[in-house]
Amino acid sequence: MGTSVGHPVDPPLDHPLDHPLDRAQAENTAALLKAVADPVRLQLLSLIRAAEGNEACVCDLTSAVGLSQPTVSHHLKVLSDAGLLTRERRGTWAWFHLVPSRLDDVAAIFR
Repeated sequence: MGTSVGHPVDPPLDHPLDHPLDRAQAENTAALLKAVADPVRLQLLSLIRAAEGNEACVCDLTSAVGLSQPTVSHHLKVLSDAGLLTRERRGTWAWFHLVPSRLDDVAAIFR
């Protein structure tokens, strides 16, 4: 069995545009949006979402997006740092899992 790695993230955004944001809330919201505001990262999220169990191996993602493993790993790290993914090491490969509550935070921004 592998080990799971998660990154501490800020608390849920709780409909951030329903009221004026303080600086910390604005920075949290901007960081989350910045993480998903990239075509490759959006593609990676969609591939993981479509995969069985909402998880995918970096080895499969690399071929699916047609980029080098280091480039894909960089994008996955950005998504992990934003709390959108968790990583589990299985042997020599890293598997990435969606964090549904954090995806809900992205959706809540514009509700």
